[in-house]
Amino acid sequence: MWRDSETNIDLLDFDYLIGITKDIITNDELSPSSIGVYGDWGSGKSSLIEMTLNELSQDVDYLCLKFNGWLFEGYEDAKTALIGTILDEINQKKKLSAKAKEVITRLYKNIDFFKLASKGVKYGLDFLITGGIGTIADITLQSIVGKAKEKASEVSEEDIKGALGEAFSSSEIRNNLKSFQNDFAELLNKTKIKRLVVFIDELDRCNPDTILETLEAIRLFLFAEGTSFIIGADERQVMYAVRKKFPEVKGNKIDIGKEYLEKIIQYPVKIPQLGVQEVQFYIMCLLLKSELKENYEKVLDFIKEEKKKDFLNFRMSFNLIEGKFPDIEDNIKDVIALSNQISAVLSKGLNGNPRHCKRFLNSLSMRITMAKLKGIDLDKKVLSKLMLLEYFKDNVFKELGEMQSLENGLPQEINLIEADDWDNVKRLKLWQEDDWFKNWIKIVPKLSNVNLQSYFYFTRESLQLRNTSENQQLSIEAENILNGLLAGSDSARTEALKKTSSISDFEALQILKVIINEIETASDITPEIFKSFISWGSSRTELFTETIVCLNAIPSNNIRASFVPRIKQFGNIANKSKDITELFRKWQKENPKLNSAIINELNN
Repeated sequence: MWRDSETNIDLLDFDYLIGITKDIITNDELSPSSIGVYGDWGSGKSSLIEMTLNELSQDVDYLCLKFNGWLFEGYEDAKTALIGTILDEINQKKKLSAKAKEVITRLYKNIDFFKLASKGVKYGLDFLITGGIGTIADITLQSIVGKAKEKASEVSEEDIKGALGEAFSSSEIRNNLKSFQNDFAELLNKTKIKRLVVFIDELDRCNPDTILETLEAIRLFLFAEGTSFIIGADERQVMYAVRKKFPEVKGNKIDIGKEYLEKIIQYPVKIPQLGVQEVQFYIMCLLLKSELKENYEKVLDFIKEEKKKDFLNFRMSFNLIEGKFPDIEDNIKDVIALSNQISAVLSKGLNGNPRHCKRFLNSLSMRITMAKLKGIDLDKKVLSKLMLLEYFKDNVFKELGEMQSLENGLPQEINLIEADDWDNVKRLKLWQEDDWFKNWIKIVPKLSNVNLQSYFYFTRESLQLRNTSENQQLSIEAENILNGLLAGSDSARTEALKKTSSISDFEALQILKVIINEIETASDITPEIFKSFISWGSSRTELFTETIVCLNAIPSNNIRASFVPRIKQFGNIANKSKDITELFRKWQKENPKLNSAIINELNN
């Protein structure tokens, strides 16, 4: 099993990304700096930054810390939480002189004013956080009290007056922002911190207001030499938060989200999608760690050195390790074979996403272990092949599971398909023209005459979970698409469909399954959910067959006549007209109310 968290070991060839991030931070001419490490959910952002901080922390004059705004959300204002975390870390990690203690005390007092602002006194104190919205001279204490009570009824007049008092009308509060900046610069100097590096993680999991508050808080520090902020996030989600706060003005072609983010984040570092060879290498390294235990680091170091010789054209092969590790050579070869078997499918189907790859392997490992506890040895290659089907062709996986249970673990249709004898295939006939399924059949090993009973025994939880909501596994982008499809409006659906190509095959299938579940559990299928179902099913080649399977499973009494034209249109797009015609003929016999609509479409 492998932990679903960041790592200090580079298995993704991030060395050049780590190098450029370090170079920006350590370059005096670029200080202070803000860096955005951008990538999809599970792409390795946190691992990249973790490895960067690990290297930087070797310098005793560097103070590196992590801030997770998502953990504070709902408990504390993002601005004060970030400022307080930075001051706490300096206070704990550095030995403070008497002068430094005075400075940090003043800085802590400043946080009190920021906290007051977070309770609703935005009218008078926003200038402290944002740098100014007007002149403070025209704002009286009484006007602040009135405005604050309008916006935040839980803030009493006594609280406000007690917090501000005479200070608000003095020159000290008018220069509060400047004082904070001067004090913080002095604190870095007194504590001899050469570089303060703050890693802000999970920002894209926060709500839009928290995202913006955190970005605004960063601006407080981007004046002090030696400070660097690294934000690990999905760039699209951050821009979405900005656009939600500052809607686009009609006629204005400026992308406000993009413009705003570029002003805050000076240096973007984007994580590329992993290719087939990179996924193969990553999976191989994970499997080697599981298989080799104490010999893992020795073998990994050897492979990495070989890879450096020509990393662009590096291919892991049996010849590379021939005679190098005689005692464990067979184990290494088994790992290479398995990683080669599944990497091509996972690379395309999961968009090269490391986290999804790791979850696939964790599920594989769990099932192997569960079988051993029952005294059963499962072939990893057979299990992994079946799991690929489970991940990407859920319906055919279930059909195969039902067949093997009726045929003592030996479904005959698999034998026929592997022999390319489709004429006698019945239950799996729908997948005859499915390219993904045809390629899957060719993956080694063949399943003819393999008893699948024990393999499906340990996948029972998958067979029982019939299209339940699986959006917990989805990336933020995929969740946004799903929400748009389920929103019930044409505009939200249209926006969701525009993003089809931005997610993996696996996530596209998960979205379809959630929508199918909505259809299967509804007593009355609404036109809105059916339109989303057909539109999404038509959007990607990989979804065509699954959509046909669902249509065949819907009772004809649940089909409205208004659905028929959309189904016919789907058949044309998916090149499934023959299957749709057969479906229509079946519905004509079962539900006479559909007869007129079906005849009309068949004659057109």
